[in-house]
Amino acid sequence: MTISLSFVPTSNVPATRQGLLIATRTVELTEAQRAFLHDNPFAAVVTTVRRDGSPHSTVVWVDEDDGLILFNTAEGRCKPRELRADPRVSILVVDPNDAYRWIAADGTAELTHEGADEQIDRLAKKYLGKDEYPFRRPGEQRVTVRITPARVDSHGL
Repeated sequence: MTISLSFVPTSNVPATRQGLLIATRTVELTEAQRAFLHDNPFAAVVTTVRRDGSPHSTVVWVDEDDGLILFNTAEGRCKPRELRADPRVSILVVDPNDAYRWIAADGTAELTHEGADEQIDRLAKKYLGKDEYPFRRPGEQRVTVRITPARVDSHGL
């Protein structure tokens, strides 16, 4: 299901946005949304649910694989603990050069150690231009978080 909303011109929106398709809601990532996540080193804000029910938002590096949204963390941090207790998650990525281009998704998270070290190295290449993640700590256990979207909203894509 895709719902598209066309822009309604107002005086406070740049003229370059008038008449463009700017908002989309889907239950799966579109090709444009997948490319936005996969091809750009834009930071994401991921929100998990704390034990007391309050939101916990942090900045993460993000990628996309086969329609899933991925980020990486490490054991001992809040995110894995919170996601194991409650797998609901939301994520927001905004183009730092154009605040009118963004994607927001919420869904459920699946955590795995399999391939997590390789994934953080791929993210280091994407975000830092480094072949290996330079901030790895001795004995650190990396975790790949795979988000299966239940709802995806985007603007400008």
